[in-house]
Amino acid sequence: MSIVKVHDKEFELNISAAQIQKAVEALAERMNKDLAGKNPLFLVILNGAFMFAADLIRLYKHDCHVSFVKLSSYSGLLTTSNVRELIGLDESIAGRTVVIVEDIVDTGITLDNIILKIKSMDASEVLTATLLFKPEAFRKDYNIDYVGMEIPNDFIVGYGLDYDGNARNLADIYKIVK
Repeated sequence: MSIVKVHDKEFELNISAAQIQKAVEALAERMNKDLAGKNPLFLVILNGAFMFAADLIRLYKHDCHVSFVKLSSYSGLLTTSNVRELIGLDESIAGRTVVIVEDIVDTGITLDNIILKIKSMDASEVLTATLLFKPEAFRKDYNIDYVGMEIPNDFIVGYGLDYDGNARNLADIYKIVK
């Protein structure tokens, strides 16, 4: 499909499933080298990162643990700049290497919020991984350790990303038609 309609908006194909998988494989290859012997905790940010995390962690070849938190900062097409924690972390991470897994980093507000929380829980190392990064929108002053692709500051859906809860199930990523 080259155009999909979600609610009242049209979206055009932007990143194919094949391109996504190539980026995920490249990230997994780097992580397999960098994190060997560390037994990291992959902390997946729900809802959006579930597809990316499943594909990424399936390709990770060493011991690891996986946990989830549910955060929200979007309403409709816009970020609210207010991060709400809907489901929290309920295990000790003291002394652990934690890899925060996000679907997309745009402003960096959500990621900044969870990084600060994880650091306050005495993790030995906090790393960040995202499939998609919007450098034009990024407002924070830290590096993201693992970036699958840099993209323009367009509103996108598919592969876990949504518009008001819809379109997460699409295998490809689509950008809004203006």
